[in-house]
Amino acid sequence: MKSQQGFTLIELVMVIVILGILAATALPKFASLQGDARTASINSAAGAVKSAMAITHAKSLVDGNEGAPTSTMVLEGTTINMVYGYPAVADIDEAAGLGPEFANAAGLITLVSNATCAFTYTEATSTQPAIVSPVSGC
Repeated sequence: MKSQQGFTLIELVMVIVILGILAATALPKFASLQGDARTASINSAAGAVKSAMAITHAKSLVDGNEGAPTSTMVLEGTTINMVYGYPAVADIDEAAGLGPEFANAAGLITLVSNATCAFTYTEATSTQPAIVSPVSGC
């Protein structure tokens, strides 16, 4: 007769307990990464908006349209409405190349997946350049 070799029930229970402890300590680490990803995503969108503001304003200066209350500019085949040399609120997401994961509601740029994570784009006026507020709510 051959005797069977294997793990005892106590050894299996101990392995399951150890795996449970490891999972319980690792889970919060992975859960917090989602918030960090949202913050990074909205910060990158704010950076893209600031870059679009700088590029379009520079082109407006070259074209002599920086003082015009309204004008248009073509960026990569897309017509952007301009206000005093900066993109209009309605077109800032187009000018910055923001994708469908971002929503633009009258200058409030939010993540579609988390509407509290946002920043505000304020359109330029005759006396004030366009402004991007700091990111909040993430």
